[in-house]
Amino acid sequence: MTLIAFNKPFNCLSQFTPEPNSPAATLADWIDCPGVYPAGRLDRDSEGLLLLTDDGRLQARLADPKHKLAKVYLAQVEGEIDDSALAALRAGVTLKDGLTHPAEAERVDEPDWLWPRDPPVRFRKTVPTSWLQLTLREGRNRQVRRMAAHVGFPVLRLIRVAIGPYRLDDLKPGEWRRLEG
Repeated sequence: MTLIAFNKPFNCLSQFTPEPNSPAATLADWIDCPGVYPAGRLDRDSEGLLLLTDDGRLQARLADPKHKLAKVYLAQVEGEIDDSALAALRAGVTLKDGLTHPAEAERVDEPDWLWPRDPPVRFRKTVPTSWLQLTLREGRNRQVRRMAAHVGFPVLRLIRVAIGPYRLDDLKPGEWRRLEG
């Protein structure tokens, strides 16, 4: 069995095949390990930990929300995140597809280990940004972005740092390593 931790760069698709007429990179641009497939996905504009495996049962266990593996994200948001927004995230918010499960949510400092994003996040002198750490146990489409926007803090940058016991650790964008399953 093969299990790989990959630090998916910004503007990279969570698939091996390119989309027609798309300039986005794919996993094939970074990973040369035949027979592995992503266990879950990260949107093109999100960064961080993506797990890949050649074991279908493990892939299902990692990706299926019914197993409730905690997924930890760091989000740079527009504005200074406040206690009422954090409380709403912790309680669960109602999105178009229903009430989310409660999230673990806390304001954090910008990580000192964080790599620069290419292209850089837009900077506006008059609008401060802050960082949020969110832990979710469900996996709706663009959930972190939709939850943060719902409480008034649009996401500028999103990085997944952990899935269950697996962590991004010191992987740089585009780097990968084999893990013990």
